[in-house]
Amino acid sequence: MTKPLFYISMLFLIIFEIANVFFIMPMPGSQEINSLDVAYFLHDWRWIFRVGFGGVALISFLFSTWKRYWLPLAVVTLWAIVIYMTNFKMAADTMFYQPSVVLTKNMVENNVDSNRLVIGVEYNGFAKAYPIQYIGYHHQVLDTLGNTPIMVTYCTVCRTGRIYEPKVNGQYETFRLVGMDHYNAMFEDNSTGSWWRQATGEAVAGKLKGEILPELLSSQMTLSEWFALHPNSKVMQADPKFQEKYDSMSVYETVGKSKLTKTDTSSWNKKSWVVGIKVDGMSKAYDWNQLKKDRCINGIVGSTPILIALLDDNKSFVAFQRQSANDVFSIEQNILSIGDIQYNLKGQLLSDNSEIKQLKPVHAYQEFWHSWKTFNPEK
Repeated sequence: MTKPLFYISMLFLIIFEIANVFFIMPMPGSQEINSLDVAYFLHDWRWIFRVGFGGVALISFLFSTWKRYWLPLAVVTLWAIVIYMTNFKMAADTMFYQPSVVLTKNMVENNVDSNRLVIGVEYNGFAKAYPIQYIGYHHQVLDTLGNTPIMVTYCTVCRTGRIYEPKVNGQYETFRLVGMDHYNAMFEDNSTGSWWRQATGEAVAGKLKGEILPELLSSQMTLSEWFALHPNSKVMQADPKFQEKYDSMSVYETVGKSKLTKTDTSSWNKKSWVVGIKVDGMSKAYDWNQLKKDRCINGIVGSTPILIALLDDNKSFVAFQRQSANDVFSIEQNILSIGDIQYNLKGQLLSDNSEIKQLKPVHAYQEFWHSWKTFNPEK
């Protein structure tokens, strides 16, 4: 009986290691099912499974009489190969590394192509920009903005860029990339092992489930447009250790290469681009192709009038609250206008008029439609 027990235990060990990766990585079929709870359970109890099945296998092996040692040795070798593949070759944090040092330079010293898309952030008088080409590989970059730690994140499979303050219950936290759920990157905090969804900043599994990271207002635009608005900004530079990885993403911003990241240029398909807007707890998506056609969309999100404007480079966009649903904005030569009143792309008036308020920016993101409708259902 001990020999069959050995083989059964080893089989369960192999199945467990495969399942532990299957539910949290982009395997065929794994991202279309609601498997987050199963994935977290397997991950959280992984050492119990390993010690339990491994202990039974070891005891069964020692108490069995073997004439052909090559057979159990072959099974153990197969298990070792599975361990190596699932825990090293296919593990998210061994496929995508964070930069050892985040080097930033000002506009004069910058080496990043000015046509590259960046995720830019301005906070407390400080501004920085992070090229999508770089953070798309790293998935997360921990940096500081002034004296404030920030966590710059990007998921290429969802095309979602978000910047958070990595603060949990008043304490700054560190994170590692653990995998993905419904094609969105998942991070694990170092203190509790809870899992956090990149697109929303919410802890979706573990002790801190329901907690949300504070999000900073960010913008996606070309570096040249960002510098035009923020001439004193700094921009993240390439880490030479990852240059080959960056080069592999050289066309991601426009078309992508793989099945997971390529763009559908039509409207409202899974890989079509939308601009998602969040304001006052409400959310809504707008078709990127419609924005390219109209240049300026005057819409309503919940009860809040908003506007989205596409800049002259056809890549960059801005979004603001409108003061009234009756205000109809247009854009020409990167100037926002409503009648004779004009605003720059920071929402600031171009004339002195104390009776008219500046435009208030809103959270706006360019991403794939499948991502937005999954994590931001219309409200």
